[in-house]
Amino acid sequence: MGHTSLEKIIALQKKTPHIRNLCILAHANNSLKMFSFIIFFYYCIHQFAEMYSQKMGIRSSVLLKTLWGDFYLNAKAKKIMKGAQSKGKKPLFVQLVLDNIWSMYDAVVTRRDKEKVEKMVTSLGLKVMSRDLRHSDPKVLLSAICSQWLPVSQAVLSMVCEKLPSPAEISAERVEKLMSVGARRFDSLPEQTQELKKAFLDCSADETAPVIVFVSKMFAVDSKALPQNKQRPLTQEEIAQRREQARQRHAERQAANQSAESPGSALSVKTAVEEDNKEHFVAFARVYSGVLRKGQKVFVLGPKYDPSLALRLPEGCSAADVLPSVPHMACCTVDSLYLLMGRELEELDEVPTGNVLGIGGMEEFILKSATISTSPSCPPFTPLNFEATPIVRVAVEPKHPSEMPKLVRGMRLLNQADPCAEVLIQETGEHVLVTAGEVHLQRCLDDLRERFAKIEISASKPIIPFRETVIRPPKVDMVNEDMGKQQKVAVIHQVKEEQTKYPEGVQVDSTGLVTLTTPNKMATVGVRAIPLPEEVTRLLEDNVELIRTMEQFSLFAWEDKTLDINQKILENIQEFKVKLESNLQGRKWRGAVERIWAFGPRRCGPNILLNSVEGYRRPSVWQCLEREKETEKAEIRDFDNSIASGFQLATLSGPMCEEPLMGVCFSVETWDMKLSAPLAQQDSIDEDSQTAEPNIDNQNESSDTHETNASSASSNRSRSGAEATGSSVDCYGPFSGQLIAAMKEACRYAFQAKPQRLMAAMYTCEIMATAEVLGRVYAVLSKREGRVLQEEMKEGTDMFIIKAVLPVAESFGFADEIRKRTSGLASPQLVFSHWEVISSDPFWVPTTEEEYLHFGEKADSSNQALKYMNAVRRRKGLYVEEKIVEHAEKQRTLSKNK
Repeated sequence: MGHTSLEKIIALQKKTPHIRNLCILAHANNSLKMFSFIIFFYYCIHQFAEMYSQKMGIRSSVLLKTLWGDFYLNAKAKKIMKGAQSKGKKPLFVQLVLDNIWSMYDAVVTRRDKEKVEKMVTSLGLKVMSRDLRHSDPKVLLSAICSQWLPVSQAVLSMVCEKLPSPAEISAERVEKLMSVGARRFDSLPEQTQELKKAFLDCSADETAPVIVFVSKMFAVDSKALPQNKQRPLTQEEIAQRREQARQRHAERQAANQSAESPGSALSVKTAVEEDNKEHFVAFARVYSGVLRKGQKVFVLGPKYDPSLALRLPEGCSAADVLPSVPHMACCTVDSLYLLMGRELEELDEVPTGNVLGIGGMEEFILKSATISTSPSCPPFTPLNFEATPIVRVAVEPKHPSEMPKLVRGMRLLNQADPCAEVLIQETGEHVLVTAGEVHLQRCLDDLRERFAKIEISASKPIIPFRETVIRPPKVDMVNEDMGKQQKVAVIHQVKEEQTKYPEGVQVDSTGLVTLTTPNKMATVGVRAIPLPEEVTRLLEDNVELIRTMEQFSLFAWEDKTLDINQKILENIQEFKVKLESNLQGRKWRGAVERIWAFGPRRCGPNILLNSVEGYRRPSVWQCLEREKETEKAEIRDFDNSIASGFQLATLSGPMCEEPLMGVCFSVETWDMKLSAPLAQQDSIDEDSQTAEPNIDNQNESSDTHETNASSASSNRSRSGAEATGSSVDCYGPFSGQLIAAMKEACRYAFQAKPQRLMAAMYTCEIMATAEVLGRVYAVLSKREGRVLQEEMKEGTDMFIIKAVLPVAESFGFADEIRKRTSGLASPQLVFSHWEVISSDPFWVPTTEEEYLHFGEKADSSNQALKYMNAVRRRKGLYVEEKIVEHAEKQRTLSKNK
């Protein structure tokens, strides 16, 4: 690529403000694409090569090689020579391409020379409408000329044909990855499923080839936009038929003396209108094998479908046969096929392999994504992952309670139409909508009102999630001074005062170790809370699927079953373990990775339960990596799962504001049991006769239901394990509940014994703004607790790109405010990024003289963390400690002013 050509392009961008959004795509094979978003021209170098090959008599293959490079045209010799830069000549690309574009722009926009423009239009053979030639805005004329001279459609089509790989070129490795869902290996799939690999590779459209189609999403289409409902020109026979029908209706009305229509006919008209306004869903899909035909019977396989279940079905069965019910599999008929032409849909009878299409009539069988096949042995494809993470939630209800069924139907349709939206129904009966951000939330609510539910709805204030964590004891106080002896003594006194508040049976030492005894005095648990390093928390967050796979393997191993895991996933788990070991360095973390008891909440979260009980060696969570090694089998103590369940409940709702914990390690250092076998048997005998005390856990939010299911599944494992070992202890009896509650409370007290902090969800904010409004952008960011990370100038323009982070809780109204403050010259883009610890302590009180001088005795200045915490507690109906001013209009004067 010649430097002169690039300099010319940059100069062209600077001279022409209307085509500053000029993009260049150059490839190693000397092909070039160039386009502008403003005046809508787009061309490939092929177009100019063909154009000039006819005029200059030079082969287009030669021009393709020389148009982009250090070549120039020798006018005398009429030859293309090399060395344009060294000889001071114009490169061929500048001479034949850029100069022509510039002269066109100069004549139309800069000079507005009508005679020259008409000559150019005539020489290029274009037909420009007279209204465009007379238009006062020169950009309109420029767009009209460029859209005909260098049309976008031809260039895009040629680029797609040249650059996109053929469906037949799919690699075997990619096929195996598509067919291996989750932790399963391709080798572990049934033989009938493995045989479908050849159908993928062949990409055949034969009659015998099995049909395999992947539906990536569903999108809503108005019924009027469907091809069968569009108006088309009528034939002469149809016109005569309609004329005759109109005459008959007129005669009937004359006979009835123009009487009103009957109620039945009015009802049918109303039903027809409602049917016309009904939303239809079209499945966006791609055919990987075979030919999909209209009216064909196929299997619809959900994302959780297990292809091994197809072995139970009769061999050679099809979707047209009467088959027994199989989970996550349905049989249906293909209603209609569409060719997607932008916003238009064209009806098709069949679609061969390798094509993208739309499928109608699938809304009853597909929620968001699915796999369609004529073979029940076909595995489901992995659903698509979207970058936008749903984080903002609202509770939705109809204004009129009688319209609740319409709201439920509308939310179901919205959930189906929007792949980034989630719909939940909590235990309290609330219908919750989870979206990616403020703009997405508003769009979803508008769609719910106008398209799907078509009723008036009320939405609560946005519910912003937070996380709770602990940190190391800070070394500086709130005025950034080193903590001296006075501060440390004050902290020790504060801890002693808090110890007097603990109930009976709870002991907390100065190191943060919490020892708690169950109400029946039969078990004592000692727990310590330790903050995890940020790298470990981030690592646990990024490897949720691997942790879930490890937990699934442990569940299978407990039930003496085997789970085949893909070799690549095993390598990823091994790499995850190595990274965990490298990040957990130091004396207190020695051997911690091998002693991990569980992850939480929901057994795959960013918190760790550590086994530090002396003399207790339980099976490792890394069993899937040790299955090939012969290791002695570790025994699990009775009620082991009760400890894990208590940890899961504690991490699901923390003590600050009942939000999930994050980045906390709970180390179980003591676990003493005084349970005798006869008493354990008596416990199990008296289980039905005793009345259980109300459990504290019932006060948790509706999100606890997932953990309750996990806990019950784990308890079933404990019961089956006890039966298998022949133990007389009932690990599912009343004592188990006491131990779960004790472990949960011990974790909460251990958490409170450390410095507590809230974690806020953060957006990555990218703002494009001019230099004149940078100060206003920074003012809005600082007002909303934002932090600027990077600022750089976009080359060739006067625009700055600012990258910042902004709390999700402060993002509502941010886009509108920044546009108002900058008069529309700055536009932000928000994407969920990470969780960040709020530095201020929500429970902080001044202790040193400097803090009293800076913050005052009451220390009633705004504490952001306390504000967030109280808002969440108030929303959840929890106790909020705040001062209430009574009789504020009365003033008490202590001394008279003299």
